[in-house]
Amino acid sequence: MLSDVPWAYLIIAAVLLGIAPFGQTPHLVEKIGMLYNGTLKRPIDIFDLFLHLSPLILIAVKAYGQFIAR
Repeated sequence: MLSDVPWAYLIIAAVLLGIAPFGQTPHLVEKIGMLYNGTLKRPIDIFDLFLHLSPLILIAVKAYGQFIAR
């Protein structure tokens, strides 16, 4: 299933979700900072972190799958 998704779609999604919101500090940077400081405790913040990391996780899984397939 994941092998059917083009790399371009995953990369575009990773960039867009990685830098969202566009005018402020990106949520990904903010949530990773909260994780580093130990203040990432609310369920909505944890969900938000996984939401913004999900395209990067999919890229890693797809790359690992293609590496193993060789």
